[in-house]
Amino acid sequence: MRSSKSRSRSNKNRNRSVGNIINRVFDSSGPEGKVRGTPQQIIDKYNQLARDSQLSNDRVSTENFQQHAEHYVRLLSEAQREMDARREQQDRENKDRNTDREKERNSRSSLDNATSDLSNDANVSGNDNSFQEESRDRLSDGERSGELDNGNQSDKRNRNENTRNNKSRRRDETQRNDDKADKLVEDISSVEAAE
Repeated sequence: MRSSKSRSRSNKNRNRSVGNIINRVFDSSGPEGKVRGTPQQIIDKYNQLARDSQLSNDRVSTENFQQHAEHYVRLLSEAQREMDARREQQDRENKDRNTDREKERNSRSSLDNATSDLSNDANVSGNDNSFQEESRDRLSDGERSGELDNGNQSDKRNRNENTRNNKSRRRDETQRNDDKADKLVEDISSVEAAE
């Protein structure tokens, strides 16, 4: 009775991939003894033996060598077919993977563009504030002295009001930017879902 170890080893041998047959060395027991080599080498050897026996008018040996060669031709072509199918499968998987990566890159670049648009909008609003500060700096000396005459209280009130206005404007812009970003994400999601 066989042990479980020997059974498992023989199962491993049976499940070998056909792809390694192309370079594997075989021992073929032909009519004139053993022929050793890769399938292509054995095919060449049997074809040569078939030609030699054909020249000596031995039809039976010729047919026998041709049948042995045909066996290895079938073995080799089956291995080649399996390798081609595996290569096509890998090509398809690579193509799908590249397509997915490209979609991901496009969606990222769309989000990046949207984000940069939003930051540009925020920069524009920031530039409005700096414009007001610059225009205040450009006031004539007489206007400045008039402001000083009004006292610190009115100046503080104006600053507080400007600060409130700026905060309100920024809040509104942030809300608009958030709305734009949400719409962009929805658009991207709908495009991805459609694909």
